[in-house]
Amino acid sequence: MMRILPAGIILCFSLALPCHAVLPLIVNTWPFRDATATAWKTLSSGGSVLDAVEKGCSQCEIDQCDGSVGYGGSPDETGETTLDAMIMNGDTMEVGAVGDLRRIKNAIGVARAVMERTKHTFLVGESASVFAENMGFTTEDLTTNTSFSIFTKWLQENCQPNYRQNVSPDPSKSCGPYKPHALPQQRRRHQLIDIHAHDTIGMVVIDQAGHVAAGTSTNGARHKVPGRVGDSPIAGAGAYADSTAGGAAATGNGDVMMRFLPSYLAVELMRGGADPSVACKTAITRIKRHFPGFFGAVICANTTGSYGAACNKVPGFSQFPYMVFNQKSNVPIQETVDCI
Repeated sequence: MMRILPAGIILCFSLALPCHAVLPLIVNTWPFRDATATAWKTLSSGGSVLDAVEKGCSQCEIDQCDGSVGYGGSPDETGETTLDAMIMNGDTMEVGAVGDLRRIKNAIGVARAVMERTKHTFLVGESASVFAENMGFTTEDLTTNTSFSIFTKWLQENCQPNYRQNVSPDPSKSCGPYKPHALPQQRRRHQLIDIHAHDTIGMVVIDQAGHVAAGTSTNGARHKVPGRVGDSPIAGAGAYADSTAGGAAATGNGDVMMRFLPSYLAVELMRGGADPSVACKTAITRIKRHFPGFFGAVICANTTGSYGAACNKVPGFSQFPYMVFNQKSNVPIQETVDCI
C-alpha cells in the first residue's frame, strides 16, 4: 500500500537522504533561538525567503547576539563598532552587501537595500553609511558602555591582542602608530582562540517550493584594524544561496575562511549530490589543510530540506551548536555537531 506523506516531507529512505529532510527549513549558526523563531514567523506568515533571512538576522542585530552581532560589540582599534552584512537571492543570484558600515544598526537591511535599490553588489565604509542614510535608515551611535569597556581594557593591556604583525609601535606609545620592521613574516597560526572575538550569524532559509536565500550579519573581529572587512559580507565566503542546489553559511575566523570560499564550495558539492553534512566537512577540511588551527564552522542545507554542519576542532572548541526550524520540529531546535 502506498503511504501518503505530508507535503514537504521527502521519502528519504528511497532517495538515500537523511530522514530530517523537511521543507520549509531554517538553519542558522549558533544557538540564536530568537533569530530562528523570528525568521520562521516571517516565513509562515507569508513572507518570502528574503524577508525571513532579513528579519531573522536583524533580530540578532537588535539582540546583540553573543556580543558578536549588531551594535555595541567588537570595537576596532579606535574603539568604534562597525558592521558587515550580506543577503543573497538564490533564485536570481542577486547579492547585496555592506562592509565597515557605521552609525546604522540594521546592517542586513542596508545590504538588502544595496541589492534592491542599486545595480551594485557591495558598498563599504562611510559611503555605505551615507547611502543608508539616503535610503531612510536611522543613524545612531553604535557604541555602548559594554563596547567602551572592552576598548578601555584593551588599551590598558597595551593593545593586546591585536591583528598587527611585522610592525613596531612608536617607542613612546605602546599602541602605535605602527611602522614596518625588517623581520621576516611569521604566520600566527597558534594563538589562543576566543570564539567571541570574531563571530557571525549566518542563516539559510528554504521555503516549501524550494526557493533559497542566505544572509549574514556581524560586527567583525574584536580590535580589528580600522577598515577591516571579514568573510561575512562576501558572497561565497560568508554565505551562498542557489535555488537549484541549496545554501550554506560560515562563521569563525573570516580572515582565513574568506580565502577558500567555503559556502560556495559547499553549495557546489551539494549540487553534485553530496549530502549537506559531507559538503560542510569537505569545506572545513579544505581550509584545515592549510590552517590546521583555525576557528570556524559551516552550515549547509539542500533544496530537499536535508541539512548539516561541520567545524574545525581546536582547543576549547570541540562541538558547534546551530539552530534548526522546520515543520517536523515545529519549534527552534538546537543541534550540535562534533568538530573534525
